[in-house]
Amino acid sequence: MVIAGLVAAGVWTFVQRELDFREELEMRPLPEGLHPMVGQKAGELARIAAERGIRIEITDGFRSHEEQDRLFAQGRTIDGPVVTQARGGQSYHNFGLAVDFAIWTPDGRLIWDTGYDGNGNGQSDWFEVADIAKELGFEWGGDWSSFRDYPHLQMSFGLSTAELDAGWRPEDTDRYEVLAGESE
Repeated sequence: MVIAGLVAAGVWTFVQRELDFREELEMRPLPEGLHPMVGQKAGELARIAAERGIRIEITDGFRSHEEQDRLFAQGRTIDGPVVTQARGGQSYHNFGLAVDFAIWTPDGRLIWDTGYDGNGNGQSDWFEVADIAKELGFEWGGDWSSFRDYPHLQMSFGLSTAELDAGWRPEDTDRYEVLAGESE
């Protein structure tokens, strides 16, 4: 009897915590800026790239759902090239977990040329930056099999955009703890 009571109390406690957590998820507001860890890692990326003779610019970070929808319309219902396959709420930018970058040339031009070798080491600066970013925990859009997005870097922390939209945040994952440990 005592064991059954303890088991029942343990199950009730677990279920209550899970219900409380799900209620908390529903109440969480959407992020309104770049996640601090993503910003920190983007800064590290710029510093390490500079040490290798590559000067980068973070050209985009957090985007609202509305901004994302405007970008999605580009090349579809408004003039310009298609630059994204993601509607509002479907991009890690919408949750402050993605940045885009470009490379500065010595003459002060910002370029998106994936073949450019400004530091003269025989390797594409773009791919060098992507490799550094991956070492820092970013996923690179250039590795995607469809619609390669070469300027795009994201930290998903193992979460889908649907989970993020439902209230999950990086701090709710084990992956966050791993990357946070690397930052310290």
